Amino acid sequence: MNIIDIILKKKAKKTLTKKELEFVIKGYVNDEIKDYQMSSLLMAININGMTDKEVLDLTDIMLHSGEVIDLSSIDGIVVDKHSTGGVGDKTSLIVLPIVACSGVKIAKMSGRGLGHTGGTIDKLESIPGFKVNLSNDDFIKQVNDIGLAIVAGNENLVIADKKIYALRDVTGNVESIPLIASSIMSKKIASGASKIVIDLKLGNGALIKNKKDAKTLANLMIKIGKFYDKEVVVFITNMDEPLGYNIGNSLEVLECIDILKNNKDGNLKDLCLNLAGMMISLGKNISFDEGLKEANEILESKRAYQKFEEWISYQNGDLTKLKVASKMFSLKSNKDGYITKIDTYKLGNLARSIKAGRYKKEDSIDYEVGFVLNKKIGDFVFEGEELVKIYINDKDLNVKDVIDCFKIEDNLVKPKLIIDIIRDNGCN
Repeated sequence: MNIIDIILKKKAKKTLTKKELEFVIKGYVNDEIKDYQMSSLLMAININGMTDKEVLDLTDIMLHSGEVIDLSSIDGIVVDKHSTGGVGDKTSLIVLPIVACSGVKIAKMSGRGLGHTGGTIDKLESIPGFKVNLSNDDFIKQVNDIGLAIVAGNENLVIADKKIYALRDVTGNVESIPLIASSIMSKKIASGASKIVIDLKLGNGALIKNKKDAKTLANLMIKIGKFYDKEVVVFITNMDEPLGYNIGNSLEVLECIDILKNNKDGNLKDLCLNLAGMMISLGKNISFDEGLKEANEILESKRAYQKFEEWISYQNGDLTKLKVASKMFSLKSNKDGYITKIDTYKLGNLARSIKAGRYKKEDSIDYEVGFVLNKKIGDFVFEGEELVKIYINDKDLNVKDVIDCFKIEDNLVKPKLIIDIIRDNGCN
């Protein structure tokens, strides 16, 4: 068995066996297969796809390339959530305290941002003192004590995926449905939860650009989950505009606080309630409507904010020291009309250019910078009215590039937030 034959086999659109995939993955992890050889195979997979059996085999091999966390010592059903990433996506910071207040346990591992999308760990690290690395014992103890914990991904978990994802990112192989499905599900299964809610982003600011691909990916992840006896529910949600109004790490934490205090409405709050409602539904074996009602009651009572404060404090974070950039300037609209489009992908990259995100994993980021939108799609704006505030420190920014992200026209557009909810009919 050799890597060249396997590359040529996939190039010829043939199905790889589990032994062949195992040979490749183990060889790459052990540095016996070179980056250029692995990137060639990834490109062949990206172009020619994989069968469901190949994806299941690949997921299993990556899953067992590192540790698998045992959460059996946590009292009760553990539910996890995952987002495929987007601009302004800060749902975990709102959803998890709501769900924890219901009595459902959440033990979550999250990542840092890469590319134009933000990362949950970066947002949490913008809170001075917050500890993102915990031992497995401390992680489980915290979930038992207060009902939730979020930590940075365990370095010993799904080792193969970490190495392969880094290569995918620099070789143009990120947007591949089989590779996305196996990457997400190997990590989620290794993390130990029995039920998983996935927020699959669709649109301009997301990895997945069309509804057909979104449904294919959703059903594939559900199938993988079922193979491992995990109940998976997938929300396909809109990423044609930023989620919420704030983009940038500290700014996004502040927006989460506003929502948890029940002081702010909008698409971020609505999505968080739906995701929390589904997680409560799965964790307590009640209907989605009942779970949604409970999530609303928890948020309105301010108990979710109290849980958020308890959680941040438990992981040594100090919310009183949260800072945003001292330099702020406001961009105004140059015409009257409705916001009909926001170039979310470009806006995310502009945020990255002022150090709200990183270009390479080794890059440092500026937690204090970012954008606060005053208008979203469907809103009317007058000439001279504020479109967006820019918080910036030591980086230059062409303000015309920011203004060009907003399309203003005469017609009214109302975007749909939740595009679809997909689950296995055999799961109740």
